[in-house]
Amino acid sequence: MRDIKDFQLLDYNTFGIEGKCARFVEFDSIDELKSALASLSNADFPLMVLGGGSNLLLTRDYPGSVLHSNIVPPPSVERATDGTGDFFVTAGSGMIWDDFVSFCVENGIYGAENLSLIPGTVGASAVQNIGAYGAEAKDIIYKVKAVEIATGKEIEFSNADCRYAYRQSRFKTEWKGRYIVTYVTYRMSSVFRPHLDYGNIRAELERDGIKSPTAKELRRAIIRIREAKLPDPKVEGNAGSFFMNPVVSKSKYEALAAEYPGMPHYTIDSLHEKIPAGWMIEQCGWKGKSLGRAGVHDKQALVLVNRGGATGNEVVALCHAIRHDVLSKFGIEINPEVNII
Repeated sequence: MRDIKDFQLLDYNTFGIEGKCARFVEFDSIDELKSALASLSNADFPLMVLGGGSNLLLTRDYPGSVLHSNIVPPPSVERATDGTGDFFVTAGSGMIWDDFVSFCVENGIYGAENLSLIPGTVGASAVQNIGAYGAEAKDIIYKVKAVEIATGKEIEFSNADCRYAYRQSRFKTEWKGRYIVTYVTYRMSSVFRPHLDYGNIRAELERDGIKSPTAKELRRAIIRIREAKLPDPKVEGNAGSFFMNPVVSKSKYEALAAEYPGMPHYTIDSLHEKIPAGWMIEQCGWKGKSLGRAGVHDKQALVLVNRGGATGNEVVALCHAIRHDVLSKFGIEINPEVNII
């Protein structure tokens, strides 16, 4: 366990923004986490649980303590006993998410391929309900193990307990600040069922003459798509998709579609449509533009970037300007996916 006062978080956020916390605790096991929680005094609060820092924007020093999971044992795999052939795969909350996806694909365990190369950790997958290319973590999460901050008690939650929704869970709302995720168990399949009808997945596969991909081929295609659209945080600081894609009523979508023929959309149900926030931002002229040292990525307007030396407040100012323009043009409010501290 590491326990450090006045700790610099520059290397713990992918935006590459400087900011210190009063105390930084990195735990390698549940016992170490419990020990750290027992050591907290009133002066150590507030608490922030930090994964890979890929969904975080710092606008100031953090006055309290940051808890960081380094629980990373190799994933354990068990066969389901109900005759489905499914696997239960359990991973530590500190494991890098894409390492988990790679492990599954390499071992013939399927269901996470479309979530390849999403930054962050296993723990964050259960908190954020990460998603991409028509898939979400909630589709495969079976149960979540956590420690209650106030008592040190170990608790287990089912998928239903977590009330997952688009980029949401109870860990982000009513449970925020109450629990720290330690392990996540996923129910995954021994049968590969590719999901190809989202975005440009099929087009990317067809470039290589592939119509019926293996899991490894689908993973490689997803990675290529993401790498072509998203900047490397080591080169240009960013947190991936900065905004959530808004879900609007069918009538709102139809009114906009009449005004903007060919507007991209994804049907949620008979009453709702999802409209890509990146497309609306691009229509507002922000793609590739900058506001001070913060900017909008020139290949994907959903991504805000640190052009070099930007402060968190500069990124926030850019965020506000974009939200204002999208609301003015489309009558739709877009909200940040990133946690702003």
